[in-house]
Amino acid sequence: MSTPRLVLVVLAAVVVATPPARGAERRELTVFEAASLKDVFATLARRFEAENPGVAVVANAAGSQELRAQLEQGASADVFAAADRKPMDALVAARLVGAPAVFACNEPVVVVRAGLELARFADLPRAERVVVGAPDVPIGGYTARLLDNAGRALGADFRARVEARIVSRELDVRQVLAKVMLGEADAGVVYRSDARAAAGKVRVVEIPRALNVTAEYPIAAVAKSPRAELARRFVELVRSPAGVAALREAGFLPCPSATP
Repeated sequence: MSTPRLVLVVLAAVVVATPPARGAERRELTVFEAASLKDVFATLARRFEAENPGVAVVANAAGSQELRAQLEQGASADVFAAADRKPMDALVAARLVGAPAVFACNEPVVVVRAGLELARFADLPRAERVVVGAPDVPIGGYTARLLDNAGRALGADFRARVEARIVSRELDVRQVLAKVMLGEADAGVVYRSDARAAAGKVRVVEIPRALNVTAEYPIAAVAKSPRAELARRFVELVRSPAGVAALREAGFLPCPSATP
């Protein structure tokens, strides 16, 4: 083998054997997200990865209260997005997250299984099997509040009549939706965005505006994130015009109290 060719072979071997520079390594951004954000955040994650080569967004979707508990117990994450202010406020008080910003709103609706003749919210006590969120889950808390509101308009016993039909209380809103979709319950209370995600599989019964409540969604970077700059960029994407457009497309609502 000639000397020039030998030099080329040796150089090629060195290139193959040399590991990529540290800056080129795959980086993961872990996002703790309320279950109702799972679909729209998956869309935003793909956009974020395209805009930040070498970064992979790892999602942990669950009930906001469960995610709060994980963070309090030392779970590693970079961003937290909740479906209620309460779990976020608790983490702020514990100095586990930075300053939060409200980025979207949502509202509860009733979803009913196919074939169930239930036309109005006032008819909810007629459903034989109702499923709702557990009391410490955001959707469960919102459900309790709207049932209290309904009691003042539809009769003091309205909440008791609905609760007599409850067959399970789930740990996140997607579990409530799944029970109705699978026919394991006749009706359930979920967010409007979840109902849109299940279009064609459930029927929506509107809750009168005077009785309904508004769900507020805050987001914050985790205080001890080892990827603080990436966390900041992800929060910015969620709150950007592109993020707002994706949220609207998914059924989330404008939020008057959204922080600038």
